[in-house]
Amino acid sequence: MRFAKVEISSSAPIVPFRETIIRPPKVDMVNEDIGTQQKIAVIHQKKEDQNKYPEGVIVDSDGLVTLNTPNKLSTLSVRAMPLPEAVTQLLEESSDLIRTIEQFNLSVKEGRDTQEINPTTLEAIQKFKQKLEENVVGRKWRNAVNQISSFGPRRCGPNILLNRLENYHRPSMWQCLDKTRKDLGTYKDFDNSIISGFQLATLSGPVCEEPLMGVCFILENWDMSKVQQLVQIHNQSFTDGQTAKVEEFQQQVTSNESSLSELEPRLENQARPGDQIQDSRTPAESVADGQSNSEVVLTDCYGPFSGQLIATMKEACRFAFQARPQRLMAAMYTCEIMATAEVLGRVYAVLSKRTGRVLQEEMKEGTEMFIIKAILPVAESFGFADEIRKRTSGLASPQLVFSHWEVIPSDPYWVPTTEEEYLHFGEKADTVNQANKYMNTVRKRKGLYVEEKIVEHAEKQRTLSKNK
Repeated sequence: MRFAKVEISSSAPIVPFRETIIRPPKVDMVNEDIGTQQKIAVIHQKKEDQNKYPEGVIVDSDGLVTLNTPNKLSTLSVRAMPLPEAVTQLLEESSDLIRTIEQFNLSVKEGRDTQEINPTTLEAIQKFKQKLEENVVGRKWRNAVNQISSFGPRRCGPNILLNRLENYHRPSMWQCLDKTRKDLGTYKDFDNSIISGFQLATLSGPVCEEPLMGVCFILENWDMSKVQQLVQIHNQSFTDGQTAKVEEFQQQVTSNESSLSELEPRLENQARPGDQIQDSRTPAESVADGQSNSEVVLTDCYGPFSGQLIATMKEACRFAFQARPQRLMAAMYTCEIMATAEVLGRVYAVLSKRTGRVLQEEMKEGTEMFIIKAILPVAESFGFADEIRKRTSGLASPQLVFSHWEVIPSDPYWVPTTEEEYLHFGEKADTVNQANKYMNTVRKRKGLYVEEKIVEHAEKQRTLSKNK
């Protein structure tokens, strides 16, 4: 600054991205059908990727990831699937309704007085559920709407966690629509740890730590049998210890020939913890108390068991995400440009240089001006207005408005695997990959590891002698 004499350093503009997964592509990067030879190459690539997973992570051919907690007492199996585009858009538009549903369910779970939801909001929630059921169709999505455990990130995002455990009847996400509230089910111990792990996984994805969008995680297995056995053994030993103390006091009464009335209060105090007393707590309090007792038993060198479950669920979701074709989603602007016929070519040149896409071109009635409607990535929009005015000598003026999120078609981790791709791109495949470029930019900004070659095929420089 001129008066403070302080230098101001400004960083490059921060552009948000989203991470998602897609169905396995049917064509390669040169738009050739993946045939028998190409499938073999893809299978070899998948086998190489399988070796990249750390020890203890089991990934089957269908993308089901199985992972144990650090203390080996619990096992989780998670699968990731891409949500239909209509469902993702519906979830993004209905974030306020989802937040209302989550707040109501949290109040019911904690046993607090739930505030009545007004009829207009209830009707909107009912329509939201119906639209979800209409858009989620097919054998893989059977009864999916009723199996929803949570939305993420921040409990109101465009990602879903489904509960497909056979022996776990969890309270429904749509409790606010059930007026009778019969057969609500009960929450399993450490259920909140699973939800928290899912929230953390959707908040920052594995590609470049950006939030996920349009991903459905399915919890297919959650083995807690070893945990239950350990807690039962601990409770049994606690009960046996109390019984031994009671017998010890009885022996003291007999040997010392002291009056029973003097030792009776002490006996009752020692025996009280093991007695079967009537529980007057609410279901939420008893669940929390049971979880805290289990937490004390299961705390070991790896830390509290709830924390281990959170970390394991997060890692399982990340590995399930990586088992599918990963893509980045870029924020897109709708660009409306008014220009004369003389400068149309220059306008198109600027748009194509910045990976824009023209949607519509029409002439304004009664004038010589053309109205061009195009889509432009937010990451490429900085300096766009100045450049287009400079190239057209001020005869074109753009107007940018945020429109939507769009999947970048190229794979950020792409390497040539088929014969046609080797012939087209070469062995190094050093052509510009837009998704990889965006990913590396974000990872550099966040201080994450970036895999890039600084020097390739380096040779020793020969010093030339001067001509005398």
